[in-house]
Amino acid sequence: MGIVVKASDLKFKYPKDLQNREEPKFSGIPDSTPFNRDDLYDILPMMEAVMDALESSDGQVLHLLEDILNEMPRFFVTREEVYTCLLETARERHT
Repeated sequence: MGIVVKASDLKFKYPKDLQNREEPKFSGIPDSTPFNRDDLYDILPMMEAVMDALESSDGQVLHLLEDILNEMPRFFVTREEVYTCLLETARERHT
């Protein structure tokens, strides 16, 4: 589907980790790289991937994902864990 999420689409403002901006970002599982919840550049590709998996471009779904991310326990550390939690929780709440 190729959903593109821009910072202006998000409900919340997130800091930018400029130092790591050019590092590879989430592109699918498996990915054992730690997820930085405080980096817009990590959050955008994560939201795009989950929105693609949900086959949705609905802004309300995106805002739901942000709420889930902000409520998610910190023991979800890797990008793969965060992706799986976002996807499964959104499916449960959205249907």
